[in-house]
Amino acid sequence: PPAPPPSSHRGSVRMVPAEHAGVLFTADPLSGRRRRAVIDASPGLGEAVVSGAVNPDHFELEGGSVVLRRIGDKRVRIDADAEGTRQVAVEASAEPCVRDAELRALVDLGERIERHFGAPQDIEWALDEHRRPAILQARPITTLYPLPPDAPPAPALAVYLNFNVAQGVFQPLTPMGVQCWRMFTGAIARKVGFAAPRHGGPPFVQEAGHRLLFNITTLVRHPLGRKLALAVFSRMEARSAAVLRHVVAEPALALQPTRWPTVLAVVLRGLWRTRAPLRLLQALRDPASARARAWARADELLARGEVAADAPAQERLAAVDAMLVDGFPELFLTTVPTFGAGLLCLQVVRRLLAGLATAEEIEATLRALPHNPTTAMDLELWAASRQIAADPASAATLRTTTKEAIAQGYRARTLPATLQAALAGFLRDFGARGVAEIDVGVARWGEDPVHVIGALANYLEQDRPELAPDLQFERGRETAERTIAALVARARANGRVRGLLVRWAFDRMRALAGVREAPKFFIVRLLARARALLQSVGADLQRAGRLADPDDVFMLNLPELQDAVAGADPRPLVRTRRASFTRERERRHLPRVLLSDGTDAETLLPAPVGNGVTGTPASAGRVTGRARVVLDPAGARIEPGEILVAPSTDPGWTPLFLTAGGLVMEMGGAMSHGAVVAREYGIPAVVGVAHAT
Repeated sequence: PPAPPPSSHRGSVRMVPAEHAGVLFTADPLSGRRRRAVIDASPGLGEAVVSGAVNPDHFELEGGSVVLRRIGDKRVRIDADAEGTRQVAVEASAEPCVRDAELRALVDLGERIERHFGAPQDIEWALDEHRRPAILQARPITTLYPLPPDAPPAPALAVYLNFNVAQGVFQPLTPMGVQCWRMFTGAIARKVGFAAPRHGGPPFVQEAGHRLLFNITTLVRHPLGRKLALAVFSRMEARSAAVLRHVVAEPALALQPTRWPTVLAVVLRGLWRTRAPLRLLQALRDPASARARAWARADELLARGEVAADAPAQERLAAVDAMLVDGFPELFLTTVPTFGAGLLCLQVVRRLLAGLATAEEIEATLRALPHNPTTAMDLELWAASRQIAADPASAATLRTTTKEAIAQGYRARTLPATLQAALAGFLRDFGARGVAEIDVGVARWGEDPVHVIGALANYLEQDRPELAPDLQFERGRETAERTIAALVARARANGRVRGLLVRWAFDRMRALAGVREAPKFFIVRLLARARALLQSVGADLQRAGRLADPDDVFMLNLPELQDAVAGADPRPLVRTRRASFTRERERRHLPRVLLSDGTDAETLLPAPVGNGVTGTPASAGRVTGRARVVLDPAGARIEPGEILVAPSTDPGWTPLFLTAGGLVMEMGGAMSHGAVVAREYGIPAVVGVAHAT
């Protein structure tokens, strides 16, 4: 029968005599899938369901059909009475309390409510004594990860890789941080022959939840692209590789017919325009010159950001544009083939030594790789701590003064001379770095050295000389050289030519593979220079009354900032962005791989069997020690021998590696940043361990 008309008196309510009630999510709150509705139901008031007092019936519907049905025992019922509510125990029932037609009617109501509010809804509902549905409350499902703007409608399916998660940066990127990466990727895309707007970036770069998502649908639907993606992820981010293997089984992601002549033409065009094969050969022929060219390119590009302090704001913004767009492809395409040649030699060694060397022996040859700016940074910080330890006044200051007070003293140049000089020297070389350093909106160590001061204080307490990181690094180098000598001799015993090739490949690998960390180091230096220029423009806008704070520039993209310099008022936009950015900082879970229907693809993986905690081997060895879970490296302390357990790591974390006895990460693969540095330090490491923290 039709429901009675609502009261015309504004503010009055009609009490629903609920015979059955529950909750309806118009999207699956666990997987994120937007096209699946979830209903929990129980007899009586919905309080029994939302309070967890009852084991309710559970239904999931998709396309108007019930695709999952789990019937609860419903042993508790809550009813209304004159005193309020009462809870009574009832007989267990194996019968569903809501019929399929009623479920569909509830879902239809939910879809109307979702369309009205423009977002998936968490709805409380009831069926009255005539089994008529009533909506009691609706509110947004706040835990769902937002979809990128190019998400295709059903039944098409797109696959997005979360760039933030892949980089170990779980916090959101500022809008200007996103802008910088759009400029970087767009510059590379144009260099290899694809169209991309100067500031917008290529179409595959998307943003959702203030994080970068890469649309890799075309890649995983191409036969060669799928093999390449899975191979790369297996080495760089093993957990994402497992997710992708499961995802590509979806019928909507079936391989597409490939026109190989077209693919070959695109590849040849890219190789010709980038001269990548020639650069790789040059690196193999003369590694030292290749490394020197990479560093020279970085310095040349930084020089484009040098403008007079009193230069007009537009000139400073043009310098940012020139650094991040015009010169970046040349820097990137000089550096990548350089370390790529070293990794190629590693693969050559593996093939030449197949059956002659174990995986552990090959891994030992990667210990203490030279020319790695990240390990150089960590060892320089350790050396600074030894200088401070040798000076009583500096050591006392570091032990007894707060990190914040030392940072203030450093800026005021009032610290003991040795401590002041040690900090200044390190920050001169590595002050552009920081935690979450891929975001131009994040402060650098040169601006706020508190994290560096904490690392120095941690090192100061290292009182076991045999565990000194520089000595361990030297022992790692000696181990690598001894292992290489043994493997070369083993190869020579199987043929003189093979021995010569193995020796040559090892030499080139050691000379070039450490440069793997250089591209990111160069990018971070560019971002630090760009950050200083953008902050100076922000200061101008603050003086003009168009920004409340100079750092508000990072809540804008570059065209918006150019408009603000020209006279537009960006403050309303900044307030809106700041609010959404702050909300996203509170998000505790990020999808590694997101599907366009909202599914967090990791939720599709089968549950692990047994109670073990497993991951991907990244650095060989065996260690027993206290597990130290660290979610944020700022102010963290790792005692010698403790096992660092972290969500992920970037170079800002690696000062902790010097005292850690082992490493466990939720993210990463055998060639990810944390794994590479762990191997160089000889720290046993397992990565890709889901929920390790």
